[in-house]
Amino acid sequence: MIVGVLKEIKRDENRVAITPAGVEIMRRHGHDLLLEKGAGVASGFVDAEYAQAGAELIDAPREIFNQAQMLLRVKEPQPSEFDLLREGQIYFAYLHLATSAPVTRALMKSGAIAIAYETVQTADGMLPLLIPSSEVSGPMAVQEGAKYLEMAQGGHGVLLGGVPGADPGTVLIIGGGVVGLSAAKMACGLGAHVHVLDTDLDRLRYLSDVMPENCFTSMASPAGIRDLLPKADLVIGAVLEPGGLVPILVTRDMLPRMKKGAVMVDVAIDQGGCFETSQETTHSSPIRVVDGIVHYAVSNMPGALPRTSSAALTNATLPYALQIADKGWQRAMQENPEIKHGANVVNGQVTYRGVAKALDIDYSPIDALL
Repeated sequence: MIVGVLKEIKRDENRVAITPAGVEIMRRHGHDLLLEKGAGVASGFVDAEYAQAGAELIDAPREIFNQAQMLLRVKEPQPSEFDLLREGQIYFAYLHLATSAPVTRALMKSGAIAIAYETVQTADGMLPLLIPSSEVSGPMAVQEGAKYLEMAQGGHGVLLGGVPGADPGTVLIIGGGVVGLSAAKMACGLGAHVHVLDTDLDRLRYLSDVMPENCFTSMASPAGIRDLLPKADLVIGAVLEPGGLVPILVTRDMLPRMKKGAVMVDVAIDQGGCFETSQETTHSSPIRVVDGIVHYAVSNMPGALPRTSSAALTNATLPYALQIADKGWQRAMQENPEIKHGANVVNGQVTYRGVAKALDIDYSPIDALL
């Protein structure tokens, strides 16, 4: 199969979809790799490394769109690329279509096969291609929150770990999945008082077993959130709804309960956000202040740490990309239900229920297209 690797053009996105080591493995499977020049530079991988691994370096992205049977990307196609997508062409990337009707409509119009990293799902409910981003976003949420708690950044001047004679800060994490656990580890390591809320009692039991004594777990509820918000210096929204929109868990009328200069980090913003007052921001302009509360809602947080994120992403996505390239998308989905879960738009039809529901578009089961 001819596989194309495009440079990311979404604002502030610095990752690359595959490392040179990944290219070498795909070449050994007999696939041709077309890589846009400079695609890996921000992640620390220069063109010469890709060429040595067997990739053909291409100047113009249009050539890659024209030739590639499968496109590997970190993020969804951008408006300038909508008309370059081809019927039957596989687009394998993070898509988050439930929050983007324009991208969904463009993929439908193109007739492309859109497979979303974030909805590839194992039999036990795990999302293996979302985990690498979550493992970066969790600690980064604490790192960014700690920075914006500085008074010069708009916060109210609290050091999360405290110092001898001065209390540590309080971190409220809503959602105890991979993002929540990763964030809690970081916050606890700093010495903060950490509260993790989740609706899964088994998950709370697990967190209680593995986390240190400065981490407290509670069943998530509107009342529980309202009770903890006045204590929180940093609130992290870490909830997940695979392929769909997340619920609003902190409403605007709750903000007056919070300390002025507290920070809210909405990691779920690429699924619509779990704070009512969240609006998507960028790495170059990451915060907004609403009712005295600092809001951070960057949708591609791992893009700021591309050297770590790109390697972690390739480790997770490469086995699936190989199956699709080796077998073609139909056989790969027939033989591996995990990949079948990733089908979001196929032959002009929306094949993921959460996307169809969020955008009020007719849903077509993928099995009918296999």
